[in-house]
Amino acid sequence: MIDRLFRFYKEDFGKIPVRVIHMDLVFDVFDDIPDSRELKTGGSTDPSCEKDYTKKPGLQHKYDQTGLLLLTDVCGGICRFCFRKRLFMSCERETVKDVSDNIEYIREHKEITNVLLTGGDPLTLETRQLESVLRQLREIEHVNIIRIGSKMLAYNPYRILNDQDLLYVLSRYSTPEKRIYLMAHFNHPRELTAVSREVAEALRKAGVIVVNQTPILNGINNEAETLTTLFRQLSFAGISPYYVFQCRPTTGNQFFQVPVEQSYEILQKSWQACSGLAKRARFVMSHATGKIEMVGKTAEHVFMRYHQSADPTNIGKFMVFKSNPVAQWFDDYRHALTDFKPKKFWML
Repeated sequence: MIDRLFRFYKEDFGKIPVRVIHMDLVFDVFDDIPDSRELKTGGSTDPSCEKDYTKKPGLQHKYDQTGLLLLTDVCGGICRFCFRKRLFMSCERETVKDVSDNIEYIREHKEITNVLLTGGDPLTLETRQLESVLRQLREIEHVNIIRIGSKMLAYNPYRILNDQDLLYVLSRYSTPEKRIYLMAHFNHPRELTAVSREVAEALRKAGVIVVNQTPILNGINNEAETLTTLFRQLSFAGISPYYVFQCRPTTGNQFFQVPVEQSYEILQKSWQACSGLAKRARFVMSHATGKIEMVGKTAEHVFMRYHQSADPTNIGKFMVFKSNPVAQWFDDYRHALTDFKPKKFWML
């Protein structure tokens, strides 16, 4: 595996960003190892059209209640399937060091009740920098929830475990009335190590609520047994499964994608051996128009609804499409059925 990495890096150096730590873990899971198939054309550098919802550099406001701050373009590693990999590939910066204008925007928009800190990974910042952002947000009365999107619990849990100042800062700004949530990214059960569990417990003691989100990834976790193990171990550790994402059609991501309907079936099968607490996640596509949840399928049709939408009037909108077994994204469903009538069956 090491020979493979360095042979690839020698041949294609400079074409694909690479950052690897925790080599024993990464080589087991393979989601950090460069692959020449990433160089094939196709996909978008901005599959969810984040540029359309960027109000200021480093600030997105897509959903009424949620503001998003891009605090850094640095991560503990570079996931090969990252939907925001453009941050590591382009010279055009989308993050800002001075967030004062963005904080002011949030202060002026009283509909924003929660703010997601992301990037990059906010936990790559120095604790004092992160504390400054948390303090400014806590000074805004209508901001009740602060979310931190981070894969550090998998990549480098010692970033949290060995920094008591960070745990103190988090405990200071996560209160019974206004919590901090850490949105962890465990994609495979091998990532959920004993140290990761120890960090999750330390965060809970600091008042931080830890939840998890993962895409379904070809060759990584696209087997029901793998997801069953992941969901069960997460729930055993007190980490709530939050979202399961369809892998976005980002540049270089095609070989990571699993067809939508196959992803849905894998997920349903994985839940058969899970308790209710282990299967609380929603299966969604983070589309340009909103988060679209797939809620069911038959041999002929698939059923979806808007779980969240940039247009609030679409939230809860139910949609029926003809089945498309090769569809990999919402845009591949082009035959919406407005006159769908479910068949009635009599149970004798």
